[in-house]
Amino acid sequence: MVLLSEKRKQMKNENLIKKTCKELGLTYRELGEKIGFNGNTLNNMASKTNDKLSTQLIKAIELYLENLKLKEELEDFRILREILKKWNRE
Repeated sequence: MVLLSEKRKQMKNENLIKKTCKELGLTYRELGEKIGFNGNTLNNMASKTNDKLSTQLIKAIELYLENLKLKEELEDFRILREILKKWNRE
């Protein structure tokens, strides 16, 4: 039980930049290019806590992650549409 609460505390304190790069397998530079921030800026900010990150940076990362999720969902719907078209022809 103690380990679980410690892990939650670490996740809460984990920097959004580090967490996002880790989850997506990106470097700070690559993430920066995708959200319109300089990679060196992200590298410097990666050592800060989330409460010290700019609102614009946090919002840019959140919107990028939402965009990725929506693209995945859209692809799922495209696949479903193709399956339904194929099924309808049979």
